[in-house]
Amino acid sequence: MISAADLEAAIRAAIPVIHLEIEDTSNGCGENYAVFVVSEAFEGKNTLARHRFINEVLKGQIAQMHAFSQKTLTPAQYQAHLAKQAA
Repeated sequence: MISAADLEAAIRAAIPVIHLEIEDTSNGCGENYAVFVVSEAFEGKNTLARHRFINEVLKGQIAQMHAFSQKTLTPAQYQAHLAKQAA
């Protein structure tokens, strides 16, 4: 079983993280996760490149999961996201 702590440790070891949310969407069995990552490391990369990067970082863990989804933003995109939510 994969834990949110395992995912967090792997992501934080690979890139500088500004904001990270990890949600177990499998009702606690650790087979489905959704991650939301904000990092300066995503600057200049398109969404596909960002997702491929995270997939590579977590490839061992993802192989043990049933489902995995992700959202990746740059710090500027995250600020815009927060502003939109506040409006």
